[in-house]
Amino acid sequence: MKKQRPVNLDLSTISFPAPAIASILHRVTGVALFFALVFVIWAWAYSLQDQQSFDYVKALMTSHLAKFIAWGTITVLIYHLVGGIRHLIMDMGHWEELKSGNLSAKVTIVLWVVLAVLAGVWLWF
Repeated sequence: MKKQRPVNLDLSTISFPAPAIASILHRVTGVALFFALVFVIWAWAYSLQDQQSFDYVKALMTSHLAKFIAWGTITVLIYHLVGGIRHLIMDMGHWEELKSGNLSAKVTIVLWVVLAVLAGVWLWF
């Protein structure tokens, strides 16, 4: 028996609900944190070698590229933390209904954007 199932290969037509976006972003930020740790661990390890290495890393961190990388790392950490708290609350049995799940996902994303802007202001000014 041949099953006729609809196939949608155009991903731009798929509209994900807010909880799906929040969950996917939590996974993506976890992977991004793993790769961002390479930069962070290198900076820590290199700066602890001697005074010249510390001065080099300190000077490197004042460049616009390094500040952008640091902002990206902080932003990813913030979302992963906020999204993780949301998931922990959901694991305790809260925010599992459709309405509260949508609201908590939207609040998580809005809170992340606000905290990301504040982190950028703190880092650059």
